This record gives sequence, C-alpha cells and structure tokens, in this order.
Amino acid sequence: MSQLGGQSPAADEITRLRELIDYHNYRYYVLDDPEISDAEFDQKMRRLQALEQQQPHLVTPGSPTQRVGGAVAEGFASVEHSPPMLSLQAVYGESEVRRFDERCRSILGASQVEYTAEPKYDGLAVALIYDDRVLVRAATRGDGYVGEDVTSNVRTIRSVPLKLPEGAPDRLVVRGEVYMLREDFRRLNEMRQNREEPPFANPRNAAAGSLRQLEPRVTAERPLRVVIYQVAEASGVSIESQWQVLSDLLPAWQMRSPNEAVRFCSSVEEALDYHREWLDGREESPYEIDGVVIKVNSMEQQRQLGFRTRDPRWAVAFKFPARGAITRIQDIMVQVGRTGKLTPVAILEPVQIGGATVRRASLHNQSEIDRKDIRVGDKVLVERAGDVIPYVARSLSDERTGEERIFRIPDACPVCESPVVRSDDEKSVLCVNLSCEAQLRERIKHFVSRRGMDIEGVGERTAAQLVDLGLVEDLADLYALDESDWVRLDKIAEKSAQNLVSAIQSSKVAPLSRFLFALGIPLVGEHLAELVSRHFPSVQQLVEADEEDLLAVDGVGPEGARSVVTFFRDDNNRRVVRELLEAGICLQSPEPQEKARDFEGLNFVMTGTLTRWTRNEARQLVEDRGGRVTSSVSRNTDYVVAGPGAGSKLARAEELDVAVLDEDAFAEMLRG
Repeated sequence: MSQLGGQSPAADEITRLRELIDYHNYRYYVLDDPEISDAEFDQKMRRLQALEQQQPHLVTPGSPTQRVGGAVAEGFASVEHSPPMLSLQAVYGESEVRRFDERCRSILGASQVEYTAEPKYDGLAVALIYDDRVLVRAATRGDGYVGEDVTSNVRTIRSVPLKLPEGAPDRLVVRGEVYMLREDFRRLNEMRQNREEPPFANPRNAAAGSLRQLEPRVTAERPLRVVIYQVAEASGVSIESQWQVLSDLLPAWQMRSPNEAVRFCSSVEEALDYHREWLDGREESPYEIDGVVIKVNSMEQQRQLGFRTRDPRWAVAFKFPARGAITRIQDIMVQVGRTGKLTPVAILEPVQIGGATVRRASLHNQSEIDRKDIRVGDKVLVERAGDVIPYVARSLSDERTGEERIFRIPDACPVCESPVVRSDDEKSVLCVNLSCEAQLRERIKHFVSRRGMDIEGVGERTAAQLVDLGLVEDLADLYALDESDWVRLDKIAEKSAQNLVSAIQSSKVAPLSRFLFALGIPLVGEHLAELVSRHFPSVQQLVEADEEDLLAVDGVGPEGARSVVTFFRDDNNRRVVRELLEAGICLQSPEPQEKARDFEGLNFVMTGTLTRWTRNEARQLVEDRGGRVTSSVSRNTDYVVAGPGAGSKLARAEELDVAVLDEDAFAEMLRG
C-alpha cells in the first residue's frame, strides 16, 4: 500500500496522480515513447498542483510538482563521494586498447576477457543518491572526492526519477552524465540570440552551465537530460556484470541508460569494431560523443583488477581523434576581452572540419605563437578541441614561400591605443586603460564590488546600461550621476535612484588599499594593494613611483611593480584618478603599526582555490603574524582555510573536528 493510501480521498487521488505522472514522465523523457498527449499530461499536472495547494501537508520532495526548483542558492555546498568518482584513463589508438586488454588478461590469468562498449557522452558527470527510493542528493564530480551539491537543479530534469518504482533498492547511488541533444542545443542558442544573449560554445558547455546555475528555475528552462551508466551502491541487489546494470537493472528502475547503444563484446576486437562504427557514424548521432568507453563486463573481475590513484584498471576511454584540416592563415587579429586581456586570433581561409565551416581559430597567447612558430601566411593544421573549439595545432613550416610574416601582439591596445602590460612568460598581455571601451562594463562591476568601493545596487545589468546609454565613459563619471540619470535605466524607480546616489556618496570615504584594488590594476589583489598603501600613504606618491621604489616594498615582485608603474604612467588613467579625487573621494591611509604576533603557535592548512589571495600571499599573512602553514591536515592543525573546490583536506578536517574557515572568516581573523 502507498504511504498516503487510505488516509483520505484527496490523499488517495494525490498518490494516484503522482504515480501516473511519474509513469508518463518515464515514457516521454526516458523511453521517448509517450502514451498520452501533452494536453492530457498538463491536465493531470494541474490537478495534482491544485490538490497539493489545498493539502500542503501532503507535499513531499518526491512529488513531480517539486521539479520547478527552489529558492536562489548562496552557492554550492560540498558533497563527498563514497566511493570516489574517478576519471577514466584516456587512450587514443587501437594499440593502446590492445595493451589494456593484455594487462587485464595478465592480471586475471585469463585467455580472454568480456567487455561492454558504451558511447562516451560529452557532458558533465553527476552522482545521484536515493534513500528510501527518493532522490535526496545530486552532486557534480568535482575533484572525484568532493563535488558540488546540485540537488535542486537536478530535480528539475525530467528524465531523472524523483522517486524510484517499487522493487528498486531502498538505497541507491548511481553515476551518469548530464547532456543536451544537438537539436535541443541548436534551439537553445537560437532562443538566446533572439534575446540578445551570448550563445553557448557547444552542448557540453551549455549542459555544464545550465546545471551549475544558482537559480534552479533557470536550469528548469534548459533542455537537459541525464543518462546513467554506473551503479556505485545498491542495497540488497547482487550485481554480476555491467551488461546487467545497463540492459536490465537501470531500465527496471526507470532510469535512462545507454542500453540501446551499448554492445556486449566477447573480445577486445569486438570492442574495437564498435569504436570504428561510432567513429564513422558520429555525425549522425543525436548527441555529442567524444569516444567510446570500454569496461570489463564482470563485476568480480573489476574487483580483482582494482584501481590506480585516479582511475580504475578495468576501463578505458578510447577517445576519437580531433577533427582537423589544412588551411592557411590570412591574418592575425587581436581581440580585447572584457577584463583587458589581449588574445590573438587567426583569420583562416575557410575550411570544413567535421561538418562545420571554420574561419577563425584561437592562438591563445604570444607564448603559444612563438612556441609553435606560427606566422601570417603559414599553412597550418587546424583541429577542433572537443570537436567544437577550433585551434591551430601546428604550422607546416616546410611549405613556406618566404613571404610569411612573424607576428607579435602590439605594445598598444588595438581598441584604445593605450600601452599594454606583458607578463614575463608572454602568456598574458593586458590593456590597463580604465576607460577602454572593450572592458568598461567589467571595470565598473569590479570598481563597485564589495571588496572594491562597495557601492550596493550596481550589478552587471546596471553597469551595461550605464555604458550603453553613454552615461558612464570612465569610472569618474559614476560620481557625477544624479537621480535623473539613474531613472533612465530599466527597473530603476525614484526610490532606487535615491538609494544609488546615497550609496555612491557613502563610498567616497574609503581606505587607500580598497581604492587601489577597485581600480583593477593588473596583478594587484587585495594583499598587494594593502602592502603598497602602507609604503605609499598617498596616491600622488604612488603615481610618481618607479619600479625600483615599488620593488623596495616587501612582498612586491618585478611583474607587480612593472604593472603598477605602467598603469600610472598612462595619461588617461592619471586623469581618471585625478577626477575621482576631485569628485570628493577621501582616501584613508593605514596607520603604521607593528606586526602582530597573535598567530604564534597556530598551525594552518590552505585548501581549495582561494579567490582573495594567492596561496603564497595567504601563507605570508599567517607567517607574518607568527603562525605556520603546513601541507596536510592532522590533529596538530588548528585551522583549515577552505576556498571553492576544497576536497580531501576539508573532509579530513571535518573528520578530526578541526576548525574550518571560509575566506570571509579568515579575513575577519586577520583584522582582529
């Protein structure tokens, strides 16, 4: 009997409708074989929604009405994978696959091994966890040990059952791939272009970006699908083979599996035949695949073969070769990104690669151009990374005529003609002009951010409108805006305009270090801005400083010194800074102080990707105050500072009950 059955007529009808809707979702999204019309389905859903509104105490997480998504999340919590979601060893030739087969046979002492061969979907890996047959958690792969909690978003995907049918395991952990059909991807991009939104580069990026939205309702609007290919845990179920998982168990549990595309292979040669067939027919596939996964079929043999550090010994991903073609570089142009980065792009004689006409290809940076010796006029091999993004693999130098030209990214920005800043390794070339049209929107966003001048209410859309309407041509213009200017923007009413003007006025008194950070000087983060502001107590002193003066500041290196000097030597930047000060910005210099030693005897561990400091900067901050930074978590560790993507060290800290600080808490600790 169902959980709600027998309680009331309404409860019985709710149970019946949920079962019907789950069944028809399964027919439509998993089997692609609907039994009723969309109108009939919508009628049942509306009836269920009406009943649940009347009986809110009967709403459960497993109800199909709960797919619409929840509230906006502050970020993604971490989920530990047990067992780990390891990646697969990638191989690129048949000889490597045969060596894989030889290793398996040798370890197992078998003359022949049976395999399953499956398409390798090009999407984003996820894990789904069911307790009492109800979906309770969904997580991305992350680093294999810890992923991001995307439960609210996965619940919106129609091909994912929120509740498993009778007979399914009470506890089930499965792994799969979130992906998009090519046709759905095409329609999504058409819709985005009609809305004047940037199109996604490829189906994989679209799937990954859609799944990692902080607003589940956005995910619900995207045509995502999930295919399940692995069972990591299933209570009370004896699993003997991968073939059983894909062809029997997953379909019985109403989960989409690649069962129709999977092949049982009695030998490695049959698996190689399968790969050849997919390679020849990949263009006809309704979804993107970038290879074939070959797995030892027997679960017992998988256990015998075991794992390496990052991948299992019983499976390989036999990748497809990149699609490529020979063409000629007609010219090289330089694009300026929204953060001021200059990127060289090859203009090609149009060439067909994998059914698409390619006219441009990224050259990444000057270092790559020099390393590959790529010149204007060269014949080159162009490939598509992941079958999507074109790039120049190599030049055919033997076919040069002598008319080819060596290319170098210019010393001036092609948009505003301001001097650029180069890193020593030539991998980064940046325009530092505060008013460069190509990056003004992004500079405004950075300037007003909480860690910058902290002007509340100016987001990405607002910054874009300020630039598009010509209200802001450089940062100083922000302080000249009055209420009549703000109300010209969409969705800015009179009260909001007053609040914005007030917020801008309140920002005028700020520490010098925050102002320097807000300017967006390349290579100058919060820590470096703090060091510089202590050494140069006024902007004017900093404007007049040379590289030697900056190198005298403890903690400032050659690239940072060169970047600051180049920034303030730019006449336009000096003008903007002068106008900001004339607008009434009052900068507070830090009081000279002796270094505190309040971290004496404390042991810290840094993990994850720190966004406010580099690892070296964070280490220096701790050591300057008498603390010690170690590489591993132990019972002697006092604090773990965890940024996004923190993995096994965070898990170890929680296991040992070590205090964990996020970056805000660490910053607060440094302040007090």
